[in-house]
Amino acid sequence: MVLPERIALWRDEARALERGDGELPRDPARAATLYCQAARHGDAQAQFALGWMLVNGHGVERDEVQAAHLFAAAAEQGLEQARGMADRMGAPRGDTPPCLKPALPELPPPVRPAAPQLPPQMRGLAPGTWVMVNGKPMQVPTAVAAATNRARPAALAQGAPGQLPMPDGPLPGHAPPAIVEFVRLVAPEYRLSPQLVLAIMATESGFRAGAISPKNAQGLMQLIPETAARFGVRNPLDPAQNIRGGMAYLRWLLARFEGDVALAAAAYNAGEGAVERYLGVPPYAETLAYVAKVLPAVGVLRHPFDPKAGPPSERLALMRQPIRVR
Repeated sequence: MVLPERIALWRDEARALERGDGELPRDPARAATLYCQAARHGDAQAQFALGWMLVNGHGVERDEVQAAHLFAAAAEQGLEQARGMADRMGAPRGDTPPCLKPALPELPPPVRPAAPQLPPQMRGLAPGTWVMVNGKPMQVPTAVAAATNRARPAALAQGAPGQLPMPDGPLPGHAPPAIVEFVRLVAPEYRLSPQLVLAIMATESGFRAGAISPKNAQGLMQLIPETAARFGVRNPLDPAQNIRGGMAYLRWLLARFEGDVALAAAAYNAGEGAVERYLGVPPYAETLAYVAKVLPAVGVLRHPFDPKAGPPSERLALMRQPIRVR
């Protein structure tokens, strides 16, 4: 994850290059490149500044289509000066520009212990078979034979839908034991891993049952009133109801994005509409930071999902283009 300080440095250098301030000579092309870099990481001011350069042809080729997208993204993050430009230009048209396609970090590959090597005389033999090795009788071990003689099913190895293994990483040590135990017991009802539920909960509320956000998101899973009503939660500040409502929403999101943890987490934070509009994680600083916290805590990019929970997104095929990771 790129630190906010680094993103601010890109933006400030771009501003100096755009204007020719200080010791840096004016270089609009380099300024646009740095603004783009910061914009991809969700910096609303960089999104607005790049949009301004594009709409005015300020040292770069004029492009009102890209500018409209950039102003809209900055406005959606609450940048006041972007709202007027976004209203003036209307709804963005065409594909999301590259400068609004975030680059999320890949998870490191899991470290798997190497299978013990069998002597050549034992390979391919059934467990328990006796064979002479260097003049001594030896029996093929059951566990080793299973590990070395049977190939892992290709579909499972590639994470095919319906055969994805549940995450089995550690649970957060700072979570209240009562909450952890409740989640461990209830999460399987929703085909969810405790790791995913607790990662969302930690990021949303820090395990504070009475948390209420400025946008009126409430409780451990920070349900807004509309989401609470949608999933049958009558009292969002009741911990059990709140957790179940959040689990029901997560189950629905995983079905909509067919197990993609980054998309489901981004949708939980910014709404599924924003994910579908941007064909991936929206270029919002808050959402990018949110996803960057959840993914390592869950430990997988794909999670089992329940196709009966809801239909997949109609835009899912477009999202599967390899643009979100580098």
